[in-house]
Amino acid sequence: MRSSERSSYQEFRDSLRRFALDKVAPHAAAVDKESRPPVEAIDAALALGLPGLPFPERLGGSDGDLFSQVITTEELARVCAATSLTITSGWVLEGVVHHGSRELQEAVIRPVATGRLRAAWGLTEPQGGSNLMGARTQAKPSGGGWLLRGTKRFITNAGWADWYLIFASTGPKSHGIFMVHRDDPGIRFGKLEDKMGMRGSPTADVILDDCRIPAGREVGDPERGAEYIVEMLHNSRLTIAAHALGIAQGALDEALHYTRSREQFGQAIAKFQLLRGMVADMVLKVEAARSVLYQAVDHRMHGHADARKYASLAKVLCSDAAMAVTTDAVQLHGGYGFLRDYPVERMMRDAKVTQIWEGTNQIQRLLIAKEAYAGQ
Repeated sequence: MRSSERSSYQEFRDSLRRFALDKVAPHAAAVDKESRPPVEAIDAALALGLPGLPFPERLGGSDGDLFSQVITTEELARVCAATSLTITSGWVLEGVVHHGSRELQEAVIRPVATGRLRAAWGLTEPQGGSNLMGARTQAKPSGGGWLLRGTKRFITNAGWADWYLIFASTGPKSHGIFMVHRDDPGIRFGKLEDKMGMRGSPTADVILDDCRIPAGREVGDPERGAEYIVEMLHNSRLTIAAHALGIAQGALDEALHYTRSREQFGQAIAKFQLLRGMVADMVLKVEAARSVLYQAVDHRMHGHADARKYASLAKVLCSDAAMAVTTDAVQLHGGYGFLRDYPVERMMRDAKVTQIWEGTNQIQRLLIAKEAYAGQ
């Protein structure tokens, strides 16, 4: 990366850091406690054009590259993971940008890019999430359009989003991707889930009960959806890894601040050797994860042969770091870390799901091993 590029990215990161501290952090505790979308931060994000970051200018976006999307996700998650997840969820529409018709792009992308509408995607189903190609949701041609039947589970922004990207079976060995609007006949939503963490991000079932959509809502070839979704998951794993990294960095920030200010036996506890060792280990986990994530992003942006392996490496390292670092941050706070008055309690709860979604870390390890053997 050239020095001019590094400087530009650093300026972008600095502006996001200020935004996160001024407009996101003050509402993080309330968003979690009240289990509501971060409306204050979303309104403020419109002024910066953050909803349009992943999209091309021709569709109302700002042509942000993958690294700028990763930085945005990381810096927002550093103070509020639910807000980061909600504001940066536009990447779920990457397939529409690359494979959708011009008419579909105008109908879906432009209003999402300008912040007028919101998007979600439906992959996971009740019988499993890791076996994506075993999806039982079906899409069949009907009356010049499509009829969708099935249930999608644990859908982020369900009931709150306007557009839903649905992955469905279109034949014995084929899948397609379809755009469903919340006002289409036959779509309904389950109850909002009462979650351990990410409580400011609504999650519910999306139920397609003979949901009828018009022709043109299919994304590209309705028999090549599996091919499209694999590519989309590649980028989304990097974004989710950045999300986990932001949580880890935020917990480290809080731990440093607390241990400097908390005194025991006449001195700041930051002076105690055992605590300094814990902090050092936390820094090692965060920086190692960051290095692999940024390498993975660079590989993806430049079409490197190891890009897919590094995406899995980054997802595992960043999410494992998030869980470990938040746990240690709570420990360093002592009894105070167990109270909701301190952000590390929320961060620890938010961190857990990063090891589960977007391909569990067990599945990612299988993919990493597969790539390792293939390289021999």
